[in-house]
Amino acid sequence: MCGITGFLDKTSCKKNSQLTEIIVGMSDTLRHRGPDDQGAWVDENCGIALGHRRLSIIDVSVAGHQPMQSQSGRYVIILNGEIYNFKALRKELELEGFKFRGHSDTEVMLAQISRDGIEGALEKFNGMFAFALWDRQDKMLYLCRDRLGEKPLYYGFINNAFVFGSELKALKKFPGFIVEIDRQALTLYLRYNCIPAPYSIYKNIKKLLPGEILTFKIEDGSFETKVYWSVSDVACDFIGDNWNKNPQETAQEAEALLKDAVKIRMESDVPLGVFLSGGIDSSLIAALMQAQSNVPINTFTIGFGDKRYNEEEDARIIAKHLGTAHTSLYATAEDALNIIPGLPQIYDEPFADSSQIPTILVSKIARKFVTVCLSGDSGDEIFGGYNRYTWLENIWKKIHLFPYGSRKLLACLFSSCSSDCFENIFEKLKFVLPVKLKIRNPGIKLQKFLDVLSAPNIEAAYLNLTSHWKHPEKVVLEQKGGINKLETENSLSFFSDYKRQMMYFDTINYLPNDILTKVDRASMSVGLESRSVYLDHRLVEFAWKLPTEMLINKAGSKSVLRDILKRYVPTAYWDRPKMGFAIPIDIWLRGPLKNWADDLLSKEYLKRKGFFDPEVVSRKWQEHKIGARNWQYELWDILMFNSWLEFNNINS
Repeated sequence: MCGITGFLDKTSCKKNSQLTEIIVGMSDTLRHRGPDDQGAWVDENCGIALGHRRLSIIDVSVAGHQPMQSQSGRYVIILNGEIYNFKALRKELELEGFKFRGHSDTEVMLAQISRDGIEGALEKFNGMFAFALWDRQDKMLYLCRDRLGEKPLYYGFINNAFVFGSELKALKKFPGFIVEIDRQALTLYLRYNCIPAPYSIYKNIKKLLPGEILTFKIEDGSFETKVYWSVSDVACDFIGDNWNKNPQETAQEAEALLKDAVKIRMESDVPLGVFLSGGIDSSLIAALMQAQSNVPINTFTIGFGDKRYNEEEDARIIAKHLGTAHTSLYATAEDALNIIPGLPQIYDEPFADSSQIPTILVSKIARKFVTVCLSGDSGDEIFGGYNRYTWLENIWKKIHLFPYGSRKLLACLFSSCSSDCFENIFEKLKFVLPVKLKIRNPGIKLQKFLDVLSAPNIEAAYLNLTSHWKHPEKVVLEQKGGINKLETENSLSFFSDYKRQMMYFDTINYLPNDILTKVDRASMSVGLESRSVYLDHRLVEFAWKLPTEMLINKAGSKSVLRDILKRYVPTAYWDRPKMGFAIPIDIWLRGPLKNWADDLLSKEYLKRKGFFDPEVVSRKWQEHKIGARNWQYELWDILMFNSWLEFNNINS
């Protein structure tokens, strides 16, 4: 894993020394992503500069140094990420006469591109990556992002120069960068607790979409984007109704794919391990890793004293059964709170998924022992793991029979009762409730039910269910024209199958913009490479071939993964209610974070900054403080944005 950045300014009269000074300054901002090596390549004749910070994983020798040129000298590349199948590709290329100086995946990429062209090569790459490729012959710059968006890439124009980088901090270092907040992006941020691609927090900067190629032409300074792979194309080829294999055969095929996905992701010249939560996804990855290792693999878990959020005991049981070298840490509230001041620096733009905090903590633990960590991220989106898929479909089939006006009125009446109130009611009734009603965090779940109850259709219900602020355009000041709908929102009616609608939406929106962003920034902040096994595109394509009933059925969610895991770990060790990776922000805001939040949520502060309606935000803060309502998610959105403003010294 690395950090990349660069710029192309055909009007520049700068000499190589000047271009080098600028690009080194930009790449130095990414040192945390690549602490082992740095490199720059410039050409004053074209006004181009490429910068690279390296975290040495494959071929840690100087032969893996970047920027790297192809043997012909035609191409120059900078890569952030890994090509997992590079050894197989290299063998094919060697049979055709290609020679290699070292054994890095980057050198194989260049050879493959030289042979097949960029689009042909991309079809063959199995990996996570964001890279820039300069074609010295045709004077073309290419930016490419991996299929599902595991690695980030920003781009835009600054002072007529085309600029790009792994993180915004590199672009901000370019001379003449102007801070202008995109209020449309800010509105979307309040809805999703992150800024979805192609938006960034700045008006002049965009994110490259997953599975996209950007081609910049130096002759006229224009660029165009093209999709080379997309979940929508895979979904269009959905053949679930034609699947003729039984569950046992299906599980065997899935296991074979998973084993290979794990195997190629265990390729490393440095120590590696796996994040283990004790849930289905990470437990299966740990089991498959240990089955392919001659020594105990490293597993890492973080625990909390609050039982609502603690999975450490479950993970420890799994680790003991598998025989891993397990490391766990019980994080205190103080440990977590100490992370908060550094969040604006780590995430670079507003980001409000509070599980960012435990993700950073567990990354810090892992980095003490390894440089690479596999993860179970994205198993829920790809194999149908979220409870809401079944829950919403079942609920909607019942409540949509009632008139919309009546449902909306009922939701309004019950909304006056806080989630804490519901929690207290369930606590008093827990000894007489049947097992199926003994759910985790019942207050929060009942609030979500009210969000669904008030929706006119299932598409709106799902957006309500997954949104923080339901009407963010009423909160963001000077936001003109309402809130733009993402293309992903227009795709919710793509399938007649409700569960598939939701899985599709999460895979192209929630997964890259929230989950993968969270993990990339958290792990890279400590120089740790995270690899998601379930994002192997072969697994994604396989999962979309399956009938929904093979993923989600009476046996539970992620049925295929369950069938595989029970071969390695007794069901009793992992078959339990889904918990999630969260922290008690609601309690902390009324306790140790109260003074900090008071400052950033005061009417005076909000008026001075001029981004949010002071009355709306202040009212929610007051209700939360006294326990009348639980507005932890909405308030965390505002707090993360305001702390980002403070860190960057930005005013309206």
